[in-house]
Amino acid sequence: MSALASTIGIAVVVYASTNLDDLLLLAAFFADPRMRPGAVIAGRYLGLAALLLGSAAAALLALAIPAQWIALLGLVPLILGVRLAYRLRSDGGDEGRDDAGLSLEAKDESRAGFIAQALSVAGVTLANGGDNFAVYIPLLATAPAAIPVYIAAFAVMTAVWCALGYVVVNNPLIGTHVRRSGHRVLPLVLIALGLYILSGAVVLAR
Repeated sequence: MSALASTIGIAVVVYASTNLDDLLLLAAFFADPRMRPGAVIAGRYLGLAALLLGSAAAALLALAIPAQWIALLGLVPLILGVRLAYRLRSDGGDEGRDDAGLSLEAKDESRAGFIAQALSVAGVTLANGGDNFAVYIPLLATAPAAIPVYIAAFAVMTAVWCALGYVVVNNPLIGTHVRRSGHRVLPLVLIALGLYILSGAVVLAR
């Protein structure tokens, strides 16, 4: 039992330390009225599954994934951020929005495209997982038998992370302000994140 508790404790610490920046991303996604909360949660889990599967495969096969190539995943949030910024500009910013900061057209869009939204969130989660790979691969390689425990613990922590991001956006004190600016903040966050991740791939151009 003590070994199990120790493994769970390690999983919690590892997840929290490698996903602190993702709290901001989750809050930004939840704050965007175009995004469906269910799609954000589903996308987060899809991204986590991809990270864990890739890390487990690399750990079991003793592979090392060059950080420079992982950094190329920064193209995902960069392209998504540019696309959202262009759409926001085409919509005329805040013009035609109701009291909730959401246009009628955006409301129609929010009812569809669940899969597309979930895949977008998953792509951003995966692109932002360079540090996750760097930690998860050696962690899983040193304790292959504990992989199921790590997966279960990470799944629970993902639910906690999603809940925290959702609570921040729906807080009665700051939630309204966050939701009103969410559709403008999200593209900027994604573009900045993409450029930051891509900075690690500069060495490939040399």
